[in-house]
Amino acid sequence: MTRRPDPRVVVAGGGAVGCVAALALARAGARVTLADPSPPGGNASAIAAGMLAPAFESLFDEASPPLDLLRQARDLWPELAASVGLTLSGAGAMAVGAPDQVEAWAAALSNLGVKPRRLGSAEVRDRSPWLRTVSGGVWTGEDWRLEPGAALAALRSAAAAAGAERRRASVTSFAAGVAILSDGARLAADRLVVATGASTSLVNVAPELAAMTPIKGHILRAPALRLAGPVVRLASAYICPAAEGALVGSTMEVGRADTRADPKVVERLRALAAAASPVFADAVLTARAGVRAATPDGLPLVGAGQMPGVWLAVGARRNGWLLAPLIAKALVDGMINGRTGPWERAFDPARFDRAGDGVSRWPI
Repeated sequence: MTRRPDPRVVVAGGGAVGCVAALALARAGARVTLADPSPPGGNASAIAAGMLAPAFESLFDEASPPLDLLRQARDLWPELAASVGLTLSGAGAMAVGAPDQVEAWAAALSNLGVKPRRLGSAEVRDRSPWLRTVSGGVWTGEDWRLEPGAALAALRSAAAAAGAERRRASVTSFAAGVAILSDGARLAADRLVVATGASTSLVNVAPELAAMTPIKGHILRAPALRLAGPVVRLASAYICPAAEGALVGSTMEVGRADTRADPKVVERLRALAAAASPVFADAVLTARAGVRAATPDGLPLVGAGQMPGVWLAVGARRNGWLLAPLIAKALVDGMINGRTGPWERAFDPARFDRAGDGVSRWPI
C-alpha cells in the first residue's frame, strides 16, 4: 500500500489558535510553516488574560458556546500543557457582589450543571485578601488559567521542535498549491489554515470570514501588583492575578475593530478595579486593546472552506485560548485522519451559507 505524502500546510496566524494548530499538525506528520508577522505580545492572544473558564464564560456571556463544548476543550489542556512544559493555574474563579447577585449567579451556575461553592465574607477574604470587604461570593474550580506570554513562547518552541518552520510574514494569497507571503516568498502548500483571528485580510480565499463580527476588548495591567488567589469576577469586569502584574478587563465592544485604547473606557475599568480593591487606587496601569471575532451563533468556523485547500480556524469569540486545542483536534481529525466528529460538524464554515439567515442549523 502506497503511503500518502505528508501534507504541506501553511498556518496563517500565530495567536493561540494558530500556534496550537501548527503544533498539533506538525505532531500529526504535516510539514508545517507558521506564518505570522506579529512581534512578541503583538496579537490579541498575547493581550488576553488566558482564562480557560467554561463555567463563568457560560454564566456571563449569553453568546457563549455550550458548556459541554467548553469543558471538552478545557480538558484537553492538561496533556497539551504538560507536553510543552507549561503550568496551568488551578486556583479557580470567584464571582463577588451583592447578596442578590451572588444568589442569582449560584442558581444560574447550578442550572448550567456547575456545582458552585457559596462563600461568606470571611471565606472571600481568605482567598483574596486584597479585596474590599464584600458580603460573599460564589467559587468554582472548573475555571483554570494560563499565562499567555509564556504559553505562546512554549507553543512556538514546541512547534519548532516538532518540525514546524516559522516565517515572520503574513499570508496574502493562496491558490494552486502556493501560498504567497507579504515578504514576497512563495511557499508550496497543499493546505492553508486561516487562523488570523479577527482579520478578514484573507477573505479573498476564505469568503466565510465575512460571517464574522469584530469585538474590541480593553484590558489593563498593573505591573507592580502581584496578587494571589483566584480570578475575581465582578458584575461587569474581572480582576486576574497574573505573574506579570494583575489584569483588569475586559470590555466587549461589538463591531469595533480598532486597537486604540479609549481613555473613557480605561477610566471606567480603573474605577471598577479601585471600587473592588484599594490596591488599585494609586496603581500604575497600562492599557491595551485587542480585537476578537465572533460568528452569529457563537461557535467558531473550523474546517474546509469553499476554496480548494483552504481550511478555517477562526471565530472563537472570547474563548480563543480555551478552544484552541479542540479546534486543533478538529483540524487534525479532518485534514490528516479524515474523520469528522459532532463538534466539527457544528463548526462547519459553510453553515451560514446553507441557512441563509445567520443561524446555525447543526444540532449541538
